Amino acid sequence: MIRFLTAGESHGPLLTGILEGMPAGLPLSQEQLNLDLARRQQGYGSGGRMQIERDEVRITGGVMAGKTTGGPISLIIENRDWKNWAEKDIPPMTTPRPGHADLTGTLKYGYDDLRIALERSSARETAVRVAVGAICKRFLGEFGVVIGGYVTEIGGVVADLPEPPDYPARFAAAEESDVRCPDPLASEGIREAIRQCKIDKDTLGGVIEVVALHLPPGLGSHVHYDRRLSGRLVGAVCSVQSIKGAEIGTAFANTRKPGTQVHDQILLGENGKLTRQTNRSGGLEGGMTTGEPLIVRAAMKPISTTLTPLASVNLATGEPEGTTYERSDFCATPRAVPVIEAMVAIVLADALLEKLGGDSLAEMRPRYDLLKRGELSDFAMHNTTWRFGYV
Repeated sequence: MIRFLTAGESHGPLLTGILEGMPAGLPLSQEQLNLDLARRQQGYGSGGRMQIERDEVRITGGVMAGKTTGGPISLIIENRDWKNWAEKDIPPMTTPRPGHADLTGTLKYGYDDLRIALERSSARETAVRVAVGAICKRFLGEFGVVIGGYVTEIGGVVADLPEPPDYPARFAAAEESDVRCPDPLASEGIREAIRQCKIDKDTLGGVIEVVALHLPPGLGSHVHYDRRLSGRLVGAVCSVQSIKGAEIGTAFANTRKPGTQVHDQILLGENGKLTRQTNRSGGLEGGMTTGEPLIVRAAMKPISTTLTPLASVNLATGEPEGTTYERSDFCATPRAVPVIEAMVAIVLADALLEKLGGDSLAEMRPRYDLLKRGELSDFAMHNTTWRFGYV
């Protein structure tokens, strides 16, 4: 249902995005998208590039008179740093940096200079993803869905988050922190860890948690591998630069517990509503939403560009050579929060569109009101013996 493409290079004139599948009638403005673009540029540990760029998106198609038309939405974001490179003689780059796409991209496409791989593989591309994700957030918001995120760990400093979770409070507290961590004490420790890594000429990674609230049950499907939301979400999140792992709920911690301490027991609440007292599944069972908060965690490796040279080989001379520093973040994890939010929003918007169908919001709203909510009355059990009947 939802498809998007991005184009452009890190130091090219602009980034371009095309989003297809958004229904007609969604109120949308550039200012709404720019709020998330501004969030992507904020965070302690960011590098000098963020002092140059002032990311603002321009909608050039698919939105008229303040509403989506149902056609493809086209977006552009100018690169202000391009002016500094437009008339510049580019020195040869022949020593690949470990952890980047320098070596693998050049080997795959046969480039004669490593910078060609660097320019497209750069996380600068995520600016467009954030703009696309912001549109999907607006669509989901029409049905009451809220998506937010925060940092839970950087440099070995782990946030102490109270249970049961008050997610809106966590979202708000994270936005008050320059490291996007909702725990004030952990924020201080994370800030100190990043400060020390600058002194050490090193980089740090971390863990990001993104939560979607008020999703209806039954998004996704168990009948095909590529329709399971668990796979779609993990694949989307791990497509982000420097993200090397993802989990749904407390997946890795669950592996160290017996099943009786892992699965969310089903209880009967008021008015025949089926409820859960826990949410260790992260809001997904069988690849489908349960109606509980959907929780996705992303593991971000330390940025590969370090002030301290790493061992490599000059591909032009064949001699061992240390890497040369390219301007980069010391810790990009706080800035990556809106990027992970965007990818989660894109997948969930696609799943909701798949569930509802329709070409406009006006068609979708009454269909949404008819969705099952996980009450006893939603289940038509015949409660009699039967046979498979295969022939």
